Amino acid sequence: MASTFHLELVSPEKLLLSENVSEIILPAREGEMTVLALHAPTMTTLKPGVATVRRDDGRTDRYAIFGGFADITPEACILLAEDAVHVDDFNREDLARRIEKARRDLEKAESEEERASILQMIDQLTTLEGAVIPA
Repeated sequence: MASTFHLELVSPEKLLLSENVSEIILPAREGEMTVLALHAPTMTTLKPGVATVRRDDGRTDRYAIFGGFADITPEACILLAEDAVHVDDFNREDLARRIEKARRDLEKAESEEERASILQMIDQLTTLEGAVIPA
């Protein structure tokens, strides 16, 4: 049985990661999702959150993800992120700007559906802040 699979994490600006890993935990739209080698083919959307990558030697890395899609096959997982950054490079001011923009968008929302979507985004960004930035 294969113990690793190929992972690519891509944002519009750059390729953040391209290597074989043993596991990734994704912030999928419906909740956290663990991907291992030989995973069933799946596509899912990503919400803002933290993706935790575990290498075959046990080391882990964490990436802040700001939405996107995951395409999973038994041999690979490709994350197409709207935006992503390694947590070591995470910028508190950037996150504060994202939250403030979402709050401004909330004031301009024209429907209850749009308001609910923006409120969910604000909640996810606030949760991301707590997961990445120590108190």
